[in-house]
Amino acid sequence: MNQHEKLNYVEFGASDLEATKAFFLAVFDWEFTDYGPEYSSFSNQGLDGGFFQSELCGTPKTGGALLVFYSDNLKATMEKIERFGGLITQPIFEFPGGRRFHFTEPSGNEFAVWSPA
Repeated sequence: MNQHEKLNYVEFGASDLEATKAFFLAVFDWEFTDYGPEYSSFSNQGLDGGFFQSELCGTPKTGGALLVFYSDNLKATMEKIERFGGLITQPIFEFPGGRRFHFTEPSGNEFAVWSPA
């Protein structure tokens, strides 16, 4: 639902658009709508968005935002990410309020997954 002055859409660069789409389909069951060979959108995932063809990617170390997924089973989600080509960049660690880990998807964008303690 679109809400006035609320976050509505996020876009990410993807150096390998097809590998990125395959990863998110396999791990998080995302569906995509292609708009030409260099852009694909996703919706109904908590926040709508898309991936555009780019040699650059987003990581917190380079000033990019960190988007964080929620998981009921942190270890199972981490194993699934690894099985489908994600790279764990920070293993599970505790923080105030829970535990989380960070990963990159095939195009190099970094995300995190958290769970309550």
